[in-house]
Amino acid sequence: MNKELIIRSGSEAVDFALLKDGKLIELHKEEEKGTNFSVGDIFIAKIRKPVAGLNAAFVNLGYEKDAFLHYHDLGPNLPSLMKFIKLVSAGKLKDYSLKNFPFEAEINKDGMITDILSANQSVLVQVVKEPISTKGPRISSEISLAGRYVVLVPFSDRVSISQKIDSKEEKDRLKRLVQSIRPKGFGVIVRTVAEGKKVAELDRDLQLLLDRWSAMCKRLQTAHHPSKVLGELNKASSILRDVFNDTFTSIHIDDEELYIQTKDYLQEIAPDKVSIVKHYQSKDLPLFEKYHIERQIKTSFGKTVSMSKGAYLIIEHTEALHVIDVNSGNRSNKALSQEDTALEVNMIAAAEIARQLRLRDMGGIIVVDFIDMQNAENRKQLYDFLREEMSDDKAKHKILPPSKFGLIQITRQRVRPEVNIKTREEDPNENGEIEAPILIIDKITADLERIIKVHKKVVLNAHPFVAAYLEKGFPSIRSKWFFEHKKWVKIIPRDAYTYLEYHFFDKQGNQIK
Repeated sequence: MNKELIIRSGSEAVDFALLKDGKLIELHKEEEKGTNFSVGDIFIAKIRKPVAGLNAAFVNLGYEKDAFLHYHDLGPNLPSLMKFIKLVSAGKLKDYSLKNFPFEAEINKDGMITDILSANQSVLVQVVKEPISTKGPRISSEISLAGRYVVLVPFSDRVSISQKIDSKEEKDRLKRLVQSIRPKGFGVIVRTVAEGKKVAELDRDLQLLLDRWSAMCKRLQTAHHPSKVLGELNKASSILRDVFNDTFTSIHIDDEELYIQTKDYLQEIAPDKVSIVKHYQSKDLPLFEKYHIERQIKTSFGKTVSMSKGAYLIIEHTEALHVIDVNSGNRSNKALSQEDTALEVNMIAAAEIARQLRLRDMGGIIVVDFIDMQNAENRKQLYDFLREEMSDDKAKHKILPPSKFGLIQITRQRVRPEVNIKTREEDPNENGEIEAPILIIDKITADLERIIKVHKKVVLNAHPFVAAYLEKGFPSIRSKWFFEHKKWVKIIPRDAYTYLEYHFFDKQGNQIK
């Protein structure tokens, strides 16, 4: 398995594409804007108004809509944090290590927010969910600083190990190591990638996080309320921190400054992998075109998603949930029974659905209507396969077994707005919109696979632009069809056709439906 990270820098945004064996699985964008809220950013903020009925407070972060802070997101040691912030902001506390800092009593887990917070109080908070739709950011006052191998949690004494590490011996080993290096006053969460790592690597990661904590505390003395006091890493570094592993084979970047920053960060977290970072300098072909990412973006977003063997997904969005319908298309395979065909299409769909959830960063409730299967073993096989395909997804998620109606329900953590790319374009023939022209090639190819099984001679009539595209280059798309199906497809340009109109005809000149 090869993983590649492709980073394209523009004047207003930086785009990040994560490829797995050449297939696009994640797409991120970092836009240049003044008030950018990223998950992980830490703010010194002002309480606007506690609301007893919601047991929550609305907090001014400097955003147009107030952030939402629920009582359960305060953290048990909020009084200690508030006292610490007050002393540091006033310049009365210069030691940020917490080793000599006396902790206050923990808050009651079933208490009321109006007993803890009041209007105009200053509080240190962290963004846990970006502004989505009409809602402001969701925040927590339980601060954590994420590193490569560990997460540092101030005002805590707990050591937690990632549940994704299966070995009890490894969990015990990591817990012992971390207990020996854990600074007093700080809790530590050990991440999955720490599995098998030595104490020196964990300690180095821990020291970097302590340095970030100290730098943030220094800023508090002069910070305006509200303002950001610690930003998340730049997007390239945060992606590398969260998803980088030994399976990465290359990182291509078209911006020199970003290239240097990424090399420096990789030097810190994985020095032996620095050589995979490459500076893409070609002026002839844009970086995303070189790795066929633009084409994949056009074909992967939108209501209909094509898959192999003629199958396709329909993805619908509502305010409350996402609905995905699996369709087998026009394919027919006499060698397989109806049950086997359903299983084959469902397995193809499960892999694509796992990809789509990450690619679009879909969150909330997702309901998938797979093709009905009568065999209980097949239903279990599909369920286990979907869970395996989603095991790489770093967003928290839960998958329920198939219901009696064949539906599978998924909940997936929603922390940032869904990636929504417009795939329809202005119709050049008349008013309205059409699908992106690149999709027409996939549709023609899918129709040809179905038609050529029953027709020995096939003629394709298409708009001159589309006809020229199919015939150009070496090997051309038509040549590839010939090598695959061992039949030559005659293509006739038709000036009378609208831009994306096409029809197949048999040797008698009859249109094939």
